[in-house]
Amino acid sequence: MSGSPSDYLAAERTFLAWIRTGLALMGFGFVVARFGLFLRALQPSVPSQSYGLSVWFGTALIIVGVIVNIWSVRHHVRLVQDLNRGGSAFNRPSSLAIIVALILAVVGLAMAIYLISVGEPKGSAGALQEKIMTSNRDTGIVSISSNHTVDRTVEKLEAILQAKGVKLFALIDHSGEAEKAGMKMRPTKLLIFGNPKAGTPLMVASPGIAIDLPLKILVAEGDDGKVEVSWNSPGYLQARHNLPTELVQNIAVAEALAAKAAE
Repeated sequence: MSGSPSDYLAAERTFLAWIRTGLALMGFGFVVARFGLFLRALQPSVPSQSYGLSVWFGTALIIVGVIVNIWSVRHHVRLVQDLNRGGSAFNRPSSLAIIVALILAVVGLAMAIYLISVGEPKGSAGALQEKIMTSNRDTGIVSISSNHTVDRTVEKLEAILQAKGVKLFALIDHSGEAEKAGMKMRPTKLLIFGNPKAGTPLMVASPGIAIDLPLKILVAEGDDGKVEVSWNSPGYLQARHNLPTELVQNIAVAEALAAKAAE
């Protein structure tokens, strides 16, 4: 006895449900795999190896999603063939659904290959020095790791400021002054810089921001030997001084300068 059209439609609904299941598995797998990077960004002091399993668990989920989609294609085709033995007019599988399933399977497999190729960061010193941006919500200070020493990072910043025509008002060597006073301090230097054309409109709009101008970038070595470049978050300064949105770009230059110097 042949299957009725409702049988074929039910088979197609089941097939599409399997596609959604495969897609959900692949999407969830990708989230799990990248979750380790998210945790490492929140807690940069924790070794990256601690989160390495997330890559493998996520990749496994993606592969499962790929298998589900491929299996659903095979199952759907066989089911339709079985229904066709009765000579029903509805005698072909859903081409669109099969194509979608195959595309999702290919995309999922590509995601799995990508995650494996990227892998978890190696335990080398270079990997530990990768730039991780952090922000302290209370102080509004944003920091990234530098690939250079304090002196070299400062030299790069000075060269960048000069090339862009930004005036360096002062370079304060906090660690140097501490040494003169007979105290020990890890290398710490503060650059104070700015441009009246950018700063003046800010102070006209909100005079109180003058206490945070000129802009500053701090380059300091931590107890672990890592060098960090820090500056005041533009969003924090905007909220603190109630700056108009169109003027925030005038204080956002510090981020670009710091990122360039830290490379």
